[in-house]
Amino acid sequence: AELGISIILVAGGEPLLRPEILDIATAYPQIIFALFTNGLLLDEQVVKRLKKSRNILPIISLEGGRRETDGRRGEGLYDLLRAKISRLGTAGILSGASFTLTSANYALVTQGSFINDLIKAGTKVFFYVEYVPVSAGTEELVVSKEQRAGLKETLRVFRHKLPAVFISFPGDEEELGGCLAAGRGFVHINPGGSLEPCPFAPYSDSSLAESSLREALNSRLLRKIRENREILEEAGGTGGCTLWAKRDLVQALVNEDR
Repeated sequence: AELGISIILVAGGEPLLRPEILDIATAYPQIIFALFTNGLLLDEQVVKRLKKSRNILPIISLEGGRRETDGRRGEGLYDLLRAKISRLGTAGILSGASFTLTSANYALVTQGSFINDLIKAGTKVFFYVEYVPVSAGTEELVVSKEQRAGLKETLRVFRHKLPAVFISFPGDEEELGGCLAAGRGFVHINPGGSLEPCPFAPYSDSSLAESSLREALNSRLLRKIRENREILEEAGGTGGCTLWAKRDLVQALVNEDR
């Protein structure tokens, strides 16, 4: 809060397995805490907590529709999550949905009728996070150049016509002057407490176990990335994740002077 940070995205794993997160978020009403959750622990007790702490924004992860969600997470999960979404809506709690955008689910999650249905149920914030192939053999799931361009136009229409907020990552960074990682706009704290440029660039030269966040933001690695604008330029004009595409360069910066 002292650094001027106004939004904290809490992801996992499953954040609600650590209920003390709700206590921490409640203590800092000036910061919006977006909790990315699988939705399974959104019971009545949590709903009551969320009604009292309006700065906590539950973001439910969906794979797409019933076929996509149940196919990956188990039969009946989609209907269960839709019931959770509706419960949040009837309780007057602002909530959202997060899609890991792939070439496989692109057509559905960019469909107006699908999004409208979720809005009617109470979803008011939508995150589109492009799939980054951190595991070998899954490159076919990356959205194509044509799909990425289509998403940009689709979200332009959605933002103009629909009563919801639409956020695309990393697509929206283009409108903000390029990659926002390394503390330029955001930064990532990994499960071990190390400070990384972003979730898709798992490299670090600082740990919050050994220094303050203020000090870690001025680490040599993060400072080098911020100072070298060419690192943050879009990779080959594809619009994808810049630091992932240039991970060899990021790794080289980590190894410098070691």
